[in-house]
Amino acid sequence: MQCLLIAVGRARGGPEAALFDAYAGRLRGGWSLTLREVEERRPLPGPDRMTREGRLLLDQVPDGAHVVALDGGGRRWSSEDLAEHMTRQRDAGTRAVAFLVGGADGHAPDVLARADVTLSLGAMTWPHMLVRPMLAEQLYRAWSIQAGHPYHRGG
Repeated sequence: MQCLLIAVGRARGGPEAALFDAYAGRLRGGWSLTLREVEERRPLPGPDRMTREGRLLLDQVPDGAHVVALDGGGRRWSSEDLAEHMTRQRDAGTRAVAFLVGGADGHAPDVLARADVTLSLGAMTWPHMLVRPMLAEQLYRAWSIQAGHPYHRGG
């Protein structure tokens, strides 16, 4: 299954990018994870910037993709819940799952309206560049749960 992480902002290398690449590179068995970055460089007022970032994110979503918007107000899943969700998507014939990470002001209403699922990584606020490797690790963990790989030892 093709997973896409579509995020506002450009990574400039560093440990977060290396960690993302490490976990994305571990995926096997038909799973892959690709990062697509979007950026609005014009100095727009907050609401206009959020709307523009939302449009840039949605423009990167492939036709027919299952969309998961990462948002603090979303569902709080365990790693097992994510694995079950991804398994259901695979079994339903979903070709691509797009995970969307908004800008500093969050997601535009259009993004949340388009999302099939809104997912929270917890009550804490995380830097957007750190969310990328965290999600990559959780997708690798979901793959390991699904594959019966010993990486996941949670319960």
